[in-house]
Amino acid sequence: MEITFPSRGIENFGCFRSLIMSFPRKSWPKVVDLWRKIAKLGKDDPRRIIHSLKAGLALILVLLLYYLDPVYDSFGANAIWAIITVIIMIEFSVGATIGKGLNRTLATLVACALGFGAHSLASLSGETGKPILIAIFIFIIAAAVSFTRFFPGSQARYDHGLVVFILTFSLILISGYREEEILKMAKERILTILIGACIVVLVTTCICPVWMGEDLHSLVAGNLDKLGTFLEGFGREYFKVYEDGKLKDGNSLHQGYKTVLTSKCNEEIMVNLARWEPAHGRFRCGHPWKQYAKIGTLARQCAYKIQDLNSLLMNSAIQNPSDIRRKIQEPCRQISSECGKALKELASSIVEMTRTNLDACHIANSKLAAENLKSIVKKGQWGESDLLYVIPTAALASLLLEVIECTEKVAEAVHELALLAGFRSMEIIVLTESISQINPANVESHEITIRE
Repeated sequence: MEITFPSRGIENFGCFRSLIMSFPRKSWPKVVDLWRKIAKLGKDDPRRIIHSLKAGLALILVLLLYYLDPVYDSFGANAIWAIITVIIMIEFSVGATIGKGLNRTLATLVACALGFGAHSLASLSGETGKPILIAIFIFIIAAAVSFTRFFPGSQARYDHGLVVFILTFSLILISGYREEEILKMAKERILTILIGACIVVLVTTCICPVWMGEDLHSLVAGNLDKLGTFLEGFGREYFKVYEDGKLKDGNSLHQGYKTVLTSKCNEEIMVNLARWEPAHGRFRCGHPWKQYAKIGTLARQCAYKIQDLNSLLMNSAIQNPSDIRRKIQEPCRQISSECGKALKELASSIVEMTRTNLDACHIANSKLAAENLKSIVKKGQWGESDLLYVIPTAALASLLLEVIECTEKVAEAVHELALLAGFRSMEIIVLTESISQINPANVESHEITIRE
């Protein structure tokens, strides 16, 4: 007897087998790519790995607590709220964790008290009026609190608490329990939330804490340093020796100022989170975190001027003839260099949390150079130069003058921060000697710094 197999079935089996065999081969590059992304994510900030381990530890601790018989007998099914609290509360930074914890705890307390009162009031109206009053109370509270979430201040700091408030208030009113049971449920829920919050706060603050205030402090100082680095090299780069209408070495300026232009969102988030953090390290309670946002805003204004200067630099090879360059070269270089030094000094002052007057000396030197530049531009002795060559010169002078103004505003904001935060004062002696009788802008400063 001859046995035959359907050809279609054999073909289908072969296709299926080849598909199974080729699957690992096709997916392997994706697995490798995913692993590289995971490794890069952890390498960029190793604190992310530590945070993930801390989240697992906090959940294990609350689960062990949940399975203890005395705790479960005391709270019953409401003990699950401790686990939910840990999952919702734990965040990357201490400020974010404490902020969510306080929001959740306070919202639960207020919602339980208000919900118990509203339920008692609705019970007085009898079986017919009770559901109507409950519906009215829920509608009014939900609408009012939801509208409050649109306020910028509320959305930034209290959004989580407002959501928890609506949830808790609604659950208490629609629970259908008697007043004694509602009071017991509210007490158990508050206690379990407090237990979960305490566990999360202890794990977050005691094991490799991430302080958002320190990150904000470093970010603002780093942004000022990036602006200063660009300005210090701008004058040298702009007036380089040219060959064939192109920069000899290309634009070698540091382009870090571009990150300053997009730092607004990060700074606002960090300020809101840092305000929840307790005193830690060099930062006392009530540290003026809002002042960092002000400094960041002024730094971005300066970065926009620097971006325009960079645009001029890209086209500088075809803009100014050599005679115009010679006339404006020295004051422009001095303005750019002195403003860069002032910004870097301000960045150093923030990092070291000290107060100095060296930035004021650099700003004063830049103003002297600005007066010289103004006099050159006002005289307008360009000879037979085309107007198209004169306009870029005026634009360069105008931008540099605006940079001086921005630098001065940044310096005022940093000095205000130093005063509010109580930065340590440093004794500085600066000797300035004028060595030119021809031009008041040609001043050399000899600085002797005595640091504590």
